[in-house]
Amino acid sequence: MTLVHKFIQDKEFYVIDVNSGSVHLVDELVYDLIDEDKLKGLEDLKNALTSKYNENDIEEAYNDIKELVSEGMLYSMDLYEHIAMNDNNPSYVKALCLNIIHDCNLRCKYCFADEGEYKGCRKPMPASIGKKAIDWVIKHSGPRKNIEVDLFGGEPLMVFNTIKEIVDYAREQEKIYNKNIRFTMTTNATLLNDEIMEYIDKNMGNIVLSIDGRKSINDQVRVRVDGSGSYDRILPKIKSMVSRRDPEKQYYVRGTFTRNNTDFFEDIMSLANEGFKEISVEPVVLPDEHELSLRREDIPVIFKQYDKLYKEMLKRHQEGNEFKFYHFNIDLNGGPCVYKRISGCGAGHEYVAITPDGDIYPCHQFVGNNDFLLGNINDDEEINMEISNEFKEAHIYNKPKCKECWARFYCSGGCQANNFNFNGDIHVPYEIGCELQKKRIECAIALKANTMEPQE
Repeated sequence: MTLVHKFIQDKEFYVIDVNSGSVHLVDELVYDLIDEDKLKGLEDLKNALTSKYNENDIEEAYNDIKELVSEGMLYSMDLYEHIAMNDNNPSYVKALCLNIIHDCNLRCKYCFADEGEYKGCRKPMPASIGKKAIDWVIKHSGPRKNIEVDLFGGEPLMVFNTIKEIVDYAREQEKIYNKNIRFTMTTNATLLNDEIMEYIDKNMGNIVLSIDGRKSINDQVRVRVDGSGSYDRILPKIKSMVSRRDPEKQYYVRGTFTRNNTDFFEDIMSLANEGFKEISVEPVVLPDEHELSLRREDIPVIFKQYDKLYKEMLKRHQEGNEFKFYHFNIDLNGGPCVYKRISGCGAGHEYVAITPDGDIYPCHQFVGNNDFLLGNINDDEEINMEISNEFKEAHIYNKPKCKECWARFYCSGGCQANNFNFNGDIHVPYEIGCELQKKRIECAIALKANTMEPQE
């Protein structure tokens, strides 16, 4: 099992202790002395490295490394496996993806949801189903006080009045049951107007606003029903929406890059130069045969884009003109709780998606696949616990490749839906996704290490 990970970012040398999460910015000598699985003996290292380094320097650096080992900051042992393998506690739902409409007014060429249909027919969610979904998540949240509900589609703003009914109902119920329900929304921004923007700003804890960067790129793939591009229509609306947000309130402008724009650094810069401070541009996930899918041969080009982004973000931090990039956000002082590090988003047992018909799935990306149908909120029966437990137990220690991977506590085993869609098994990670994730983690760690305030 990998205990230590080493990498070089922009000519600087980094060592991560996998189990403790300790990050060390080191010189080349220390970097060369450390192996990923164990620390070799001093004499062996001297024999191997005296042609490159002074023997006294090797010994001094070796003693420093040994001190870090004794302090539990290098080659530390895994303290979490027994927690994961012996978790018999009940699961309580903490987050809900509410597919309030299976329809969309755009026809994005990479849409995983079959342009909003989810392999079914176009339909809105009745307000009655939305209210039952709120009742359902409150009931299944157990002792949890905080619940997150993501209003999703298709395009949710096509049913704005239904949204208002559901939110109003949730506000009533959270008082009765002493819950705190935080609403978020993902929208393509086409239907934003003053009334809707005012409502969203007041009622949504987070807003994800979809735009793919440069006009030329966006208008190739984020197209309207008539085939025309959406950029000129959505950019002013997104700017207006963001301008209303209090600095304490969250938003993201979110894009997707495909094989059409593996130079996506330019799309990130396009969004940053429009003044957006919270940006996410994510890799498309499509079958290999799709013309827009990412292939293994694209990985070196993509890595170079992340390297360029790292340098740009470090420069902007130094200039006081920084922005946040979603996949470069990382907490070196604590990070997510142990359970999240092990099991990720909690799809299928702590997080579920509900369709306009009230069907329950492990997440929005499984909607329409009846092999993963957990139940229906209109039934009195509990959800299919066999499926739910399968997801609960699909943590990093039950994924052989993940168990050996240095990034296991950062990516938590990857996306279950991507794993299944590419490999037919939620326990087998989607390899291209893994490679890109590991590169992003390295960039994120290097960026954080170079920008965080020194500890007292």
